[in-house]
Amino acid sequence: MNKRVLEFQEVTFSYKEKKQGHSVPVLDSLNIHIYDREFITIVGASGSGKSTLFRLITGLEEPAKGQIFINGQVHESRLGQTGYMPQHDLLMPWRTISENAALPLEVKGGHKEEARKKILPLLKEFGLEGMENRFPHELSGGMRQRVSFLRTVLSGSNVLLLDEPFSALDAITRLSMQEWLMTQWEKRKTTIVFITHDVNEALFLSDRIFIFSEKPVCSLQEVKVPLPRPRKLTDLNRPAILELKEDLLEKLRGKVKT
Repeated sequence: MNKRVLEFQEVTFSYKEKKQGHSVPVLDSLNIHIYDREFITIVGASGSGKSTLFRLITGLEEPAKGQIFINGQVHESRLGQTGYMPQHDLLMPWRTISENAALPLEVKGGHKEEARKKILPLLKEFGLEGMENRFPHELSGGMRQRVSFLRTVLSGSNVLLLDEPFSALDAITRLSMQEWLMTQWEKRKTTIVFITHDVNEALFLSDRIFIFSEKPVCSLQEVKVPLPRPRKLTDLNRPAILELKEDLLEKLRGKVKT
């Protein structure tokens, strides 16, 4: 078994309602184990706690109880210990593509010229060759997300958190980006934790899928995806995967309150 790179041990977390001022439990003694080079996808109804999980991993929130391990260690501060790619690319409109990509290196104290030298070879690999001096508004949505993922990779972490990164893209671009992301993940041998509302996307990308249930979350339902790698999008048409998709959708329907 590969080493654990992300682990929750008995993690409990609540947040306070601004208006009423009382605590709302989100996680209750939650245990999670994620291993080196896994691709994990998290699905669940809106408001079920998926983004809270990411905030805890990144160190933007602290658990009331329990411990969070990253690469086998409990860090005094988890800020900067993982790479994070948000739903929206958050590229700075006044910075060029190479300057946007260089931001993680600059935050760590790197010199701008040295950062540029490191980034230029990666732009070709990420399908952005010749774009280094362009500005974000000159790029398509898919290209902007490639820049955002490059910035996440340049965080230097082996654990990358991707929060619905393709949700704003059109259907064709989204499929293309899924295939591209899988290629990048297989090449870089990182661990990815990915949030999505798209069951097809989860099945295509994942080794395991975690399903968020009602709050407070005491445990996550886990589904192993029975597809070998490398994969093709047409693999989603296999009878076993279609059956699994229906099962997942049924589970998720049961969590949606109307």
